[in-house]
Amino acid sequence: MLKKFIDRPVLATVISIIFVILGVIGLFRLPQTRFPDIAPPTVQVTGSYPGGNSETVLRSVVTPLEEQINGVEDMEYITSTASNDGTFSVRIVFKAGVNPDQAAVNVQNRVQQATPILPQEVVRMGLTTSKQQNSMIMIFNIYTEDNKKYDELFLQNYVNINLIPQIKRVPGVGQAMVFGSKDYSMRVWLNPQKMASYGLVPQEVIAAISKQSLESAPGKLGEESKAPLEYVIRYKGKKNLPEQYENIIVKNNNVQIVRLKDVARIEFGSISYSGNSQNNGLNTVTIGIFQTSGSNANDIEIDKQIEIAQRSFPPGIKTFKLISTKERLDESTAQVRSTLIEAFILVFLVVFLQDIRSTIIPAIAVPVAIVGTFFFLLVFGFTINILTLFALVLAIAIVVDDAIVVVEAVHGKMETSNLTGKQATHSAMSEITGAVISITLVMCAVFIPIGFMTGSSGMFYKQFAYTLVIAIVISAINALTLTPALCALLLKNTHAENQDGQTSKTGFSQRFFKAFNAGFENMTNRYVGSLKFLAKKKWISSLLILATIGVAGYLMTSTSKSFVPMEDDNFVVYSLEMPPGTGLDRTTKAVEKIEKLLADIPSIESHTSITGFNMIGNNSSAAYATG
Repeated sequence: MLKKFIDRPVLATVISIIFVILGVIGLFRLPQTRFPDIAPPTVQVTGSYPGGNSETVLRSVVTPLEEQINGVEDMEYITSTASNDGTFSVRIVFKAGVNPDQAAVNVQNRVQQATPILPQEVVRMGLTTSKQQNSMIMIFNIYTEDNKKYDELFLQNYVNINLIPQIKRVPGVGQAMVFGSKDYSMRVWLNPQKMASYGLVPQEVIAAISKQSLESAPGKLGEESKAPLEYVIRYKGKKNLPEQYENIIVKNNNVQIVRLKDVARIEFGSISYSGNSQNNGLNTVTIGIFQTSGSNANDIEIDKQIEIAQRSFPPGIKTFKLISTKERLDESTAQVRSTLIEAFILVFLVVFLQDIRSTIIPAIAVPVAIVGTFFFLLVFGFTINILTLFALVLAIAIVVDDAIVVVEAVHGKMETSNLTGKQATHSAMSEITGAVISITLVMCAVFIPIGFMTGSSGMFYKQFAYTLVIAIVISAINALTLTPALCALLLKNTHAENQDGQTSKTGFSQRFFKAFNAGFENMTNRYVGSLKFLAKKKWISSLLILATIGVAGYLMTSTSKSFVPMEDDNFVVYSLEMPPGTGLDRTTKAVEKIEKLLADIPSIESHTSITGFNMIGNNSSAAYATG
């Protein structure tokens, strides 16, 4: 069967071209990430209970939700948080490999079952079920150069109205969120003394606002009458100015009319005052951007969109990029790509066979195997990341070795017998085919078990192992098809010519190669001599092996261990957690102390603090802070 590829080199060439074409398609369609995605699918249910403290929210909202959600298909565990401002979140973590969209649907169905037993205020405010994005690609600030001109309330709502919608429209962006809760809201600050003097309770005020500030469709008049005109009734709808809310009638006992302004102070403010953000002491809004699953981080043009939006910013509002995974990805992949190219060049400098024809063969075989691997990465749902590129770097040596085995075997046949290149290839392949297949199976047996590892480590290194296996298999196919065909076409029996005295010109290259071969042969002889010596003194070999095992064991136990090597990303994230019940003012003062300490470190370019939010734990409370 394999002889057909030698006799019909076009067939072997077509197979290789197919590998290359499919590989190029995969190369341009594969998403690029820094590391493989190992985070398990997570769904989050969030909402708020106005006026409720953490204990009330936990007892009346979180517990019923947990009881209904618990046991949802493929669930691993549930974590919940409740804050004194009435907000809560239920986080459901699923098994690795579960479809996050289906997981969100399953959780939403359970939430609907719990809705009838939840407080009406919670249902009215709404429950949000969403997939939690784990692939954050950028964090940046929108800040003001003058704190007196723009406060955080204006900045956040300006961003929510003018910038966030534009960013969400960028292809590849899955979510864009502001770390904070300062959305515009009509705040009604009740005066307890005045409320008591009029005999009012908060529920009456809430009922009055609900009845007198609502959207309604009254309809129209004269539809079936003989009147010449129809009249559409217009209703003012919800109130949107503090003055309009002030005139809401709260109580009317036919003696006096009590309006909302008589018992409360109304202002257009923030929905929450449990947090704030600062960037080097300036008011700021911090925005996090997440990419969709399967998207290419390098193709997400967030910087371009921010630059376009920045042209219409009010004077004094600037942007500052804190974290950009895209930049780190570019740096990391660029280093690996350069290593890949350098390894490719160095390998051929080292294994140069003193014959341009012999060198061309592995030079053609290696790109076919490397490029063809990208198609199978696409089929298996992998990404171009540091680990897959590193696997390709290692695969270069294996791929070159397969090609050289065939080339050297053919040269060996031509050197020992007066055969043409085609005849020598037939003879050599009949002897080494089994060896090539055996080598491939052994290499696959080494790396395939890595793909069966469980947990985060297994998911992380699976792509590395399978990428290497794919490249090895394609290399073996090349060694049995393309390389023999090229040997039959390109190699000539120059050994017979040299034996007849028809040597090549004695130029500089020939003198260099002659000296190199002499030195290499001398080194080989010394190596063979050392082997003969060790064969006679077996106790020396045993001691060397034991010493090597001992040193390796010591290094294995003494070397520090980590999931991945430490890298300098030029940023540090910290989380501050104060005692439960701590107010925002106390947390802010603690953050200010941290900022003063950081200000004394000259290597710090910028420091951003977010009070009222824990980015690491994804919790909101006045007792939390992140920097």
